[in-house]
Amino acid sequence: MANLDRLLRPKTIAVFGGLQAAEVIRQSQKMGFSGEIWPVHPKHDEILGLKAYRSVADLPGSPDAAFVGVNRFLTLDIVRQLRERGAGVAVCYASGFLEAGADDADGARLQDELIEAAGDMPIIGPNCYGLINYCDGALLWPDQHGGRRLAADERGVAIITQSSNIAINMTMQTRGLPIAHVMTAGNQAQTGLPDMAIALLEDERVTALGLHIEAFQSAAKFEALAKRARELNKPIVAMKVGRSAQARAATVSHTASLAGSDAASDAFLKRLGIARVNSIASFLETLKLLHVHGPLDGDTLCSMSCSGGEASVMADSAEGRSIHFPALTSEHRAKVKSTLGPLVAVANPLDYHTFIWNNEPALTQTFTAMVSGGFGLSCLVLDFPRKDRCSDVDWWSTVRGFESALKTNGAKGAIVASLPENIPEEYMAGLMAQGIAPLCGITEAFDAAEAAAFIGRAWKTSLTQPVVSPEIRDADEQAPDEAAAKAILAKHGLPVPPGRRCQTVDAAITAAEELTFPVALKALGVAHKSEHNAVRLNLRDAEAVRAAATDLISIGSGLYVERMVTDAVAELIVGIVDDPQFGPLMTLGTGGVLVELLKDSVTLLLPSSLVEIEAALRSLRMFPLLDGYRGKPKADLDAALDAILGIAGFAVKNAGRIVELDINPLLVCRSGQGAWIADALLITRGELHE
Repeated sequence: MANLDRLLRPKTIAVFGGLQAAEVIRQSQKMGFSGEIWPVHPKHDEILGLKAYRSVADLPGSPDAAFVGVNRFLTLDIVRQLRERGAGVAVCYASGFLEAGADDADGARLQDELIEAAGDMPIIGPNCYGLINYCDGALLWPDQHGGRRLAADERGVAIITQSSNIAINMTMQTRGLPIAHVMTAGNQAQTGLPDMAIALLEDERVTALGLHIEAFQSAAKFEALAKRARELNKPIVAMKVGRSAQARAATVSHTASLAGSDAASDAFLKRLGIARVNSIASFLETLKLLHVHGPLDGDTLCSMSCSGGEASVMADSAEGRSIHFPALTSEHRAKVKSTLGPLVAVANPLDYHTFIWNNEPALTQTFTAMVSGGFGLSCLVLDFPRKDRCSDVDWWSTVRGFESALKTNGAKGAIVASLPENIPEEYMAGLMAQGIAPLCGITEAFDAAEAAAFIGRAWKTSLTQPVVSPEIRDADEQAPDEAAAKAILAKHGLPVPPGRRCQTVDAAITAAEELTFPVALKALGVAHKSEHNAVRLNLRDAEAVRAAATDLISIGSGLYVERMVTDAVAELIVGIVDDPQFGPLMTLGTGGVLVELLKDSVTLLLPSSLVEIEAALRSLRMFPLLDGYRGKPKADLDAALDAILGIAGFAVKNAGRIVELDINPLLVCRSGQGAWIADALLITRGELHE
């Protein structure tokens, strides 16, 4: 990992360039940077009241950090000179490198030359704005921003984005989020986002980390980041863009259509214990909650408000989420009830009515009783009135009562405003100092609570094994037909029903009689058989086989006769795709012909443990079918798990050699009858391992 200590605690900053360089100086001076700033310009003697130097060689020393705001060609020379001078870190502002792509033939070459020029000196970028250090007032940042310098004893969150404009927008927030550092990653030519992230986490002034990610460059480095975050007890939330992108423009399997690039990213972040949110507002509110409370200890919530409408909105907002409002026990309900009048119905969420409004002792008593339930997060719904037209004097007795209740119970709490603008920014720091997370907006508050609870849950389990690094990806692809694919799977010990390849109608009849009836008959060489009516099921005698074989013999490249699986309780899809970033990616879901329509699936990176696979299977909407839904027979869950684990092991063993594997359906029979691979589509690359 790159050593960025001198960048994060600089005593000297060198600045190269014209307008952008001048803005770096202006912003650092405005923020009160106490170190030395050394402008470098070939023509100017002074810039913004500071002595200017003609070149790197003329500098009075080796700068801790440098902002290089010149064109891409001069950037190479300056970076080389800085490295030779022993500089700490250089931020490379110029664009026109690898990000230019096919539009500029020189871009990729220049980026390679930039990496060579930097050598062992860390560089940030190119094509990035740089860093805002609100702890020390050191800004290697060529634009305005909306943040404030932190006090000497104050801590805050760190944010890394791959978009400079989004970084600027985030600094303009009026949500009271204390920010220690903002960093942009740019092209990550030499120093990757995980390198920057670990360096920021190592700063004791940082409480939590937010990542805006466009792409993962190195799975191994992100795994190292997640490990270090746990060691330092500093949670991470990510906003990964690209939800609509697919890994491939065209696919031949159901699995590949389900397991797009976003499914892989989501599975990877979950595996690492990094929470994911999908909006900038929720990103900032999650960071705020993590800054105040860190990960939550559970998925349970309580809510208190003086309005039945607010209580209903809170209840509805939890619908379909992992976090929830548990019903109060009879003892807990009686305890809360004893603090309220006879006309108040006690429930969770609680509408405590306005009978006790502005009665601080009564509010404190009710809140203390409610919070005593040991919830992961206790919420008080409270919108402050606008100060230009109204008075909020009476609101503070409610805040004080809530604060007292939290302290009495040692609980984590949040004030939730139904509208984001209804907590004035000037109140935020005081609320956080009292141990209350001020959350702006109900949806954003629930996103934040869900993210913090996810991290808390993930951190209670050990980190999973590293994802598999594929051995090869440059060999020719092959697509064996179903008969050949099933022979490969059976050879690896996977549960395949007995079957025979046949080229004639008579051979199909003979095979069926030897396999024993009933049988299934399929046309080989057809990718999606159901769409071509290329499957005949439950054939119970020779005449039925003859008729079916006569229909199918001309459709494909031959026939496949297979013993019919009976007593199936449910159909699963188990698929593998080779993801370019993460290796083999496994998708589990509801199988059959309506796979894409139902979209009841979950994606896992490999290797995955039996516990992880079972948890994924139980998360499916169709799982009740396996568990004896409405008195139906229970499925052979152990056999299904053994089959899925075997398929995962086969994929890990042949990482990079399996392009796609689509098992649809995996028929799960009633208890004791096994689970069987009824159909398989396989695309390989090179020779598979035995």
